[in-house]
Amino acid sequence: MKAIVFPGQGSQFVGMGKDLFDNFPETKIIFEEVDDILNQKLSDLIFNGPEEELMLTENAQPAIMLIGMVIIDILKKRNFKVQDFADLAAGHSLGEYTALAAIEGLTLAETARLLKIRGKAMQESFPKNKGAMAAIIGLNFNEVEEVLSEKKYKYVCQIANDNAPGQVVISGEGESVEQVIESLKSKGAKKIVKLPVTAPFHCDLMDPAKEIMRSELKNTEFSDLLIPIIQNVSLEPTLDREVLKENLVKQVTETVRWRETMNKFVENGVTDVIEIGAGNVLTNLSKRNAPNLQRFTLNSKESLENFIKDIESV
Repeated sequence: MKAIVFPGQGSQFVGMGKDLFDNFPETKIIFEEVDDILNQKLSDLIFNGPEEELMLTENAQPAIMLIGMVIIDILKKRNFKVQDFADLAAGHSLGEYTALAAIEGLTLAETARLLKIRGKAMQESFPKNKGAMAAIIGLNFNEVEEVLSEKKYKYVCQIANDNAPGQVVISGEGESVEQVIESLKSKGAKKIVKLPVTAPFHCDLMDPAKEIMRSELKNTEFSDLLIPIIQNVSLEPTLDREVLKENLVKQVTETVRWRETMNKFVENGVTDVIEIGAGNVLTNLSKRNAPNLQRFTLNSKESLENFIKDIESV
């Protein structure tokens, strides 16, 4: 059994997808389509920057999705259906939207539109640079949760991502995050890295964005999925369209349970995990979460051509 996974914010970089654009002429259509949908030259921003503009959440989210969908489109144009190489899907945070587009629950147009709205709403939910996020290396979920449960912090600070054993991300108001960092150092954290973000994602401070997405998703038509998806907040494979919508709403403020998602893959008999999109963050996390899985990363011309050869040889 095989699973496809799609990365979240932080995977973006200037120049991503350029070798796909240069070597697969048909990709021009999908880049132009998203440019038209969003009424902006997102493709130019992806290829040429500036980096600080690409990093803006309202740009980064649809940009990361676009690269994943370009790769899916290349495979489809070569007569490979998603069902030919995947039995389950998942995405890390915004990657869940890419996954839903890839397995045809959402159209490309709806996905781009929703992610533009989601990114803007998340950015505007809390004053710029007043929130913070930090990656905690060397402590597991329960150890970080124990520190957070001490209730001695003045403002919001919560676990945003449970990425892998010994890799947890916290999110919240800047002052509280700093206080929690000091407590986690005392707890034995090996390394703490403050993340270059402009808003505190996946915590209660994102409540305004959550309500915006509730309204948007209520009026969004979903189609039948090609394969089941395991969502970040529920961890159960589903094809139910109403469940999908509700989980996408919850996801805005709740923890991305990626470690548990990978465990759920293993429980469901997954042997191969294929990361589709910019970078290789999820591939690296899978080495820690499920070291016995076979891993493939589709993010370039070379990796895509090798993957196509592998499929054709089966």
